[in-house]
Amino acid sequence: MATASGCGGPRRDVVGKWRADGEGNTMVWEFAESGSVQIGSIRGRYSFGDRDRIKIETPGAISVYQVELSGDRMTLQDPRGSKLRFTRSK
Repeated sequence: MATASGCGGPRRDVVGKWRADGEGNTMVWEFAESGSVQIGSIRGRYSFGDRDRIKIETPGAISVYQVELSGDRMTLQDPRGSKLRFTRSK
């Protein structure tokens, strides 16, 4: 299981635009340094907890994921085991 290391760890490495993987899925998640996140047309906030966990709060939900970063790839795994996979947008 690869996790981010170095300056800031996942807190800094998550910043930017990420395209969700999957057939026909063009959803883009954009994480800003300020702690805001845009998931498609939905705006929210994100924050990091211990053990590379990220909490994403939107008007309709609060979700917590385990973050794995490897180069231009990111995986968010929820506590039930399902995974969201992303590729960094250039």
